[in-house]
Amino acid sequence: MSKCKWCIDGGAMERYHDEEWGIPLHNDRKQFEFLMLEAMQCGLSWSLMIKKRETLRKCFDDFDYTKIAEYNEEKIEEILSEPDMIKSRRKVEAVINNAKCFMKIIEEYGSFDKFIWGFSNYKTLVYPEHQYQPVASNQLSDRVSKILKKRGFKYIGSITVYSHLQACGVINDHEAGCPMFKKINENYSIEIIE
Repeated sequence: MSKCKWCIDGGAMERYHDEEWGIPLHNDRKQFEFLMLEAMQCGLSWSLMIKKRETLRKCFDDFDYTKIAEYNEEKIEEILSEPDMIKSRRKVEAVINNAKCFMKIIEEYGSFDKFIWGFSNYKTLVYPEHQYQPVASNQLSDRVSKILKKRGFKYIGSITVYSHLQACGVINDHEAGCPMFKKINENYSIEIIE
């Protein structure tokens, strides 16, 4: 058995793959972190996001959405002046906006976890055809993205949402030969989508 090809670097990408990616996640703060990493990644490589993850955590108060929702212009300038930070005012403003939208979902559903996992009936979805024909989005990510955009989220297109669904374990897209594919399928409630 060999790991997913995209993660083999002997370092941070591989640790992320082995310890987080695709493992069902049920923690709102981590859900927000994962979703915002995907939003910040737009137009950039995922390996860059993993390299900058600690800087992003520092700049965004460890992705505490309640604090982020209160950020003002002074805080935006502070974030943009951080030496290793991604220098995109629009993305920083989007994270602040998304924190407010995220909190509205929590207010309505009790948690973001209930909202996002409700789309899969609290099961990890396995699409066997993805093993032969990898995809960047699907009908589920189209639907979730559309709902999030209507709720005011920014930088949350279908591809970004699909990546989030993979990362937080709603979709198990580990390669069939990867030990994590089997581990997730054996230890969590799954549904095979033909």
